[in-house]
Amino acid sequence: MVGYNIGAGRKDRVKTLFTYLLAAKAIVGFAALFIVEVFPRGLINIFGAANEGEYYTQFAVRSFRIYLCMMPLAMVNKGTFIFLQALGKARESMILSLVREIIFGVFLPILLPLVFALSGILYSFPAADILTFILSMIVILRTYKELLGN
Repeated sequence: MVGYNIGAGRKDRVKTLFTYLLAAKAIVGFAALFIVEVFPRGLINIFGAANEGEYYTQFAVRSFRIYLCMMPLAMVNKGTFIFLQALGKARESMILSLVREIIFGVFLPILLPLVFALSGILYSFPAADILTFILSMIVILRTYKELLGN
């Protein structure tokens, strides 16, 4: 749909598609976050933790909630990567994805535990999503400008 509308010169439709994609991704992210927050034990049990001790379960619930707390932002980030590829902006998409997965995804779990111990590892993933979201917003705003012809 993106390629067709770009080819037809309908950048307004592409902008609308991008807006709908980002909104849908955020909504799905919030729905998933709601499920994680309301039913963490049930989700953890899916992975075979039903017979584990209470300390394990408490830690798993805490870890699950922290690790996934920025799911709406992560969903928007992934939607941005995909949409940029559809627009033919593979370089921008690849840079954002690599920054998320390699720069933030590797270095934050190494650096944050030095200051925050085990919690640093858990919070490194939401921190990576927040930092990537900030970069994604810059790219999103620039892409909107391009699509509006400014």
